[in-house]
Amino acid sequence: MNYLRRGASLLFLALLLLGFLLCRQSRSFAPLNANDPLAGMGVNIHFTDPRPGEMEMISQAGFRWVRMDLKWSETEKSRGVYDFSAYDRLLSHLDKFHLRALLIFDYTNSLYDENKPTHTDEGRAAFSRWAAAAVRHFKGRGVIWEIWNEPNGAWFWRPKANANDYAKLALSVSKAIHRVAPHEMVVGPALSGYQMDFLEVTAKMGVLAYWSGITIHPYLRSGPETYGQAYDQTRQLIDRYAAPGQRLNVMCGESGYTTTWKGVDEVIQGKYLARLFLFDVLSHVPLTIWYDWRNDGTDPKDPESNFGTVRNEYHSGANPVYDPKPAYLAARTYSQQLSGYRFKERLPVGTSEDYVLSFTQGENVRLVAWTSASFPQEVRIALPDGAYHVTNFDGQTGPTRQAIHGELNMMVDDGPRYLQKQ
Repeated sequence: MNYLRRGASLLFLALLLLGFLLCRQSRSFAPLNANDPLAGMGVNIHFTDPRPGEMEMISQAGFRWVRMDLKWSETEKSRGVYDFSAYDRLLSHLDKFHLRALLIFDYTNSLYDENKPTHTDEGRAAFSRWAAAAVRHFKGRGVIWEIWNEPNGAWFWRPKANANDYAKLALSVSKAIHRVAPHEMVVGPALSGYQMDFLEVTAKMGVLAYWSGITIHPYLRSGPETYGQAYDQTRQLIDRYAAPGQRLNVMCGESGYTTTWKGVDEVIQGKYLARLFLFDVLSHVPLTIWYDWRNDGTDPKDPESNFGTVRNEYHSGANPVYDPKPAYLAARTYSQQLSGYRFKERLPVGTSEDYVLSFTQGENVRLVAWTSASFPQEVRIALPDGAYHVTNFDGQTGPTRQAIHGELNMMVDDGPRYLQKQ
């Protein structure tokens, strides 16, 4: 009888575990929504095992997505043998904080094509089998799958970028994923900049039929409002090559500002972060990945060491575990101020450089105002009479503003300010 009871208990536990796994696999995920200012708020990371307290900080800043490399060389070390355990751990950490992943299929493998970017039929077939195995392993987890990272640059497609080779690889991988999981979201090509001739080769190959979106990395050194041309040109290409009725989103798959660039200090970096997310909502871009989560190093002259929202040093046992930069405060303020709100419209207030965006939550209205001009501007906003609470881009409280005779006059500068009626 003891054996029977033990067996029944083990069976019961096994069924519970199976139920948990099935529930996890069947978890529903909200679709991307460009009008929800937080739904597509993402950040780039460089790890699969976060340090204690790290995921809490990412979540508390308001990020909903993380973008991370899924490296071929690290997950297929023997031909046909795949080990995704590091990414199992990563997604487990993300699940705890209701974060989703954009995983990038990228880079070379010494087992194939002489450790060069995939350019032979054998290499493409091997890469596609590996990618399909990863999608099969993680399907239903809300992942967006991105094919390669900046293939139009020699830094990631050595020795020289080759649009035809990339297009052939993207088509092979997209078909392989579609066979095993046709409802998973696949995007690409993670263009450095917005090199339309490179993307057009991919489009002509028929790859767009398998994709849900086009990812570009604008990285323009002027303000985020200059990204509009990149988005417009990408949409024009989609209109030319997408199938009738097919909807492909334009996504800012990676972009940011390092403080080693001329005119960009940590305060400007923080203002640009808020403005990038706001401008992308205005531009109907449903996913924006800020580069980077934390500084990659401590050298003040190294560009890669100064893109982060937090500094590089880790403080074990402290709260917070990383020192926030103004960019982190800007992300947290943006998410706190606009949580639960939906974008409604841009209000006409002056010149094309002046921005006032309106967000609504039922009867509640929240405004965000700033200018991309190099000097402060006066704007006049049509609002019901009364006092308006002002929160600066970094969470600091600004002076209360009064609307009189249906109009609120205020000076705006390059840092977004959030306004709410008291």
